[in-house]
Parts: sequence; C-alpha cells; structure tokens
Amino acid sequence: MTHSFHPTVLREYDIRGIIDETLGAPDAYAIGRGFGTLIKRAGGSKVAVGYDGRISSPMLEEAVVAGLNDSGVDALRVGMGPTPMLYYAEASIPEVQGGIQITGSHNPANYNGFKMVFMGLPFFGADIAKLGEMAEAGDWIDGEASGGKGSSEHREILVTYVDRLVEGLNGIAPESLSHLRIGWDAGNGAAGPALELLTKKLPGEHHLLFTEVDGNFPNHHPDPTEEKNLADLKALVAAKNLHFGVAFDGDGDRIGAVDGEGRVIWGDQLLMIYAEDLLKMVPGSTIIADVKASSALFDRVSALGGKPLMWKTGHSLIKSKMKEVGSPLAGEMSGHVFFAHEYYGFDDALYAAVRLIAASARLGKTVTELRGEMPAMINTPELRFQVDESRKFAVIEEVKQRLSDSGADVNGTDGVRVSTPDGWWLLRASNTQDVLVARAESLSGEGLERLMGKIDAQLAASGLERGPQAGH
Repeated sequence: MTHSFHPTVLREYDIRGIIDETLGAPDAYAIGRGFGTLIKRAGGSKVAVGYDGRISSPMLEEAVVAGLNDSGVDALRVGMGPTPMLYYAEASIPEVQGGIQITGSHNPANYNGFKMVFMGLPFFGADIAKLGEMAEAGDWIDGEASGGKGSSEHREILVTYVDRLVEGLNGIAPESLSHLRIGWDAGNGAAGPALELLTKKLPGEHHLLFTEVDGNFPNHHPDPTEEKNLADLKALVAAKNLHFGVAFDGDGDRIGAVDGEGRVIWGDQLLMIYAEDLLKMVPGSTIIADVKASSALFDRVSALGGKPLMWKTGHSLIKSKMKEVGSPLAGEMSGHVFFAHEYYGFDDALYAAVRLIAASARLGKTVTELRGEMPAMINTPELRFQVDESRKFAVIEEVKQRLSDSGADVNGTDGVRVSTPDGWWLLRASNTQDVLVARAESLSGEGLERLMGKIDAQLAASGLERGPQAGH
C-alpha cells in the first residue's frame, strides 16, 4: 500500500491543508503509518495524540490513530485541547516517545493539519519530507506481521496540565496578586476549556471571552498577532477597567496581549518583559528571538546583562536552537514564547500568560508600566507579498550578493536583515508560502520611509515590486 500527499501539504514546520481539497482521512492515516514506523524503528512504542476544536479534527484523529495502530504503535489519546497540552503529555508521561496534535492553528476554519514531537525533539523540515517519501514507497512497518497491532487508550490530562501551568506562580504570595483584574480571549479556539479551569485557580478577578470551542470561529479569527482580532479584548479591558488582557490563537501556542490602556504588547515586547524577570533569576542567560524582532529587544537583553541571540523564524527552528545553546527563554514576533526555565521549552501561550502575571509581580510594576517604559519605535507590520515559488529563495540570494558588494551591515541568519543609521529592514522568504516577508523599524517616520525605499529598490533590482499584500 502506498500514498501520495498533495504537494502543498508537507511544509517546513508542520503539515497543513484544506479539508476535502488537499487534506483528508487517507492523509491522516498515512501520517500515522509513517510516524508510527519511525517511532518503532527508533525503539519507541507509544505516541500521545491530541486535537484542536476544528470541525474536521475528530475525523483526522481517528484516522491518525488507525495509522499508528496498524504500524504496531500504541496511541495515548488525550482528547481535545490546546497544542501545548499535547506537548505537555509528550514531555511528562514517561511511557510516551512521541506526540501528534491535529490542528489548523490560526488558519481559516476549512484548514487543518498536524504538529509533531519525536523523542522529545521538534519534528520538522527533512523529518516531514521523509513521511512523504515513506508514503510514496509504502515503506511502513506492518504491525500485524511484527508483534501485533497497537492499542488505543483515552487519558484525561487537562486537570494535570492546568495544575502544572499554575506552578508558574510558585514563590509568589497569592495575596500579592489578589488585586489583579485580567481579561482573557480564547477566540473560540482549543484553549477555552483549559482557560476556564486555569482562571478558577488563579488569584484575582478574571473576565473571559469566547471560551466555547467552535471550529467556525464565529466572533473573530483566532490570530492575536493581527490587531483587528484584539478589538473585543481591548473593549473588555476598557469597559471593566482591567489591568491587562491576554488572547490566544486557535490552538493555544501563540499569545497576544494588551495593556490597561489598550496598547498592544507585541511578541518582542512581551519578550522584553520576560527577559527582565528571567535575567534577575538566571543572570547572563542567552535569550533567543527571531529575525523579525525589534532591535529594542536585543539592546534591552544586552543592557540587562543577558546574551541576545537572533535566530531563524519558525517555532521548530527556535526550539532546536534553544536546546543547542541551553537557552532558558526564546520568542518570536508571531507570539510563540518558549520557556525552558522551570518548564519544558515548548511554546505554550497559557503558560506564557501565567509568567506575565509572575513577571509583573516580581518586578513590582504593572503590565501597563512595563509597556510604557519601552522605547517608542516606529515599525511596519509583517508585510507579505506574492512571489513565484521558484524565485523566492533566488531573490534573497540576489539581494544578499548586491548588499555584500555594497558593504552594507547585513545579518544573513534568515534572509537579510540590514542595519542602517535609520534603523533596520528585513527581507526573507517564507518557508510555508510563496511569499516574501518584509519588515522595517526606525525611530522616525521619515527614517521608516527611507528604509521602505531600500526594500523597494532591492525588489526592483530583482524584477519585483512590493505590490499588493498577500494574506496569511
């Protein structure tokens, strides 16, 4: 038996497709067969499986479990919940050697996909491509012929997971937090039930929005990195005079936040708060952020005595780098925040929210004060524009070559990030779509215009123009 995946489905960081167009039950079964085979060959025997709140998720979960079982691997089914709950199961249950979460993350309702962990490590890039090669060749272990089919058991871990989240406040007197008033927006995503349970266990007053899981996302799109999706949270914070508000994406691994004045606290700004707190506890630590993060973050980490490390965009790439250099904290502009300090090193937006409460308490400042202390940088959002798949990486190489010939100050970690007296600009190729991504940051509006002019000039030199924005 063999299987061919649609060419758009197997991506750099995860597997993602449109239900009944590019992704369906046969694909999920093949993923289970391939992943199960790799687990068996590595000496494992059991995989944790979870799923998000999308309409199609239970169907895909059934198929992936069947695939695992037919490869002779046992499935530990932890049910519906946020992706970090599945990561927690994989990290904390000794008899489990891998994990698969069925999730479409922040994509539209008709999408779905898979995120995986293999023997405690991120499963991405060449690993995902390997699943496609194995399916094409029918290179799967037959469980029946090699020791018997795998078993399937359900295990409830939501309560244990939430109890572990609350440990993020260890050492802080509950009475010092009892005055807090916090708003929360689950966006009808998979974090809702965990959030309801978590806020019952936290000190203070909590106001919750959209915790009912609904894969149609009736209130707003579950992507907290787009400011328009934070409108309900801002309104709640203003109406109830709350200290701050937190929002989650569809599968609960990315955080968004607003302060008491309704100002957005972007991913790199949250990392500035976490870094200040962490470097007091673990001085001199290496703190990682992706190439899209503000220079203000890297400067702040240095000023606090930490070692800033700029790295490639992508949750799998960041997690791998953290393990390599022993970093206790990392983050991305996209709202993925990774704590290895007193946690497991995976991206968990619920845990990040708890650590925001803890940071504010330990630093003795409100979240609004911490946000107000940050330098007033002027920057673009993430600009995306369509480019032919066959050209996107070639364009970046052409830009690199021209810049190196001109003696510009270039960081080539992921695309090109160019520092100038006006600030910096970035151009990189997306690993998941046929788009180029640009971003620029300056201390002045005029400086930002000059930086955007530099991006336009480089694109023009490669026969492109910024043109219309591509969506997510």
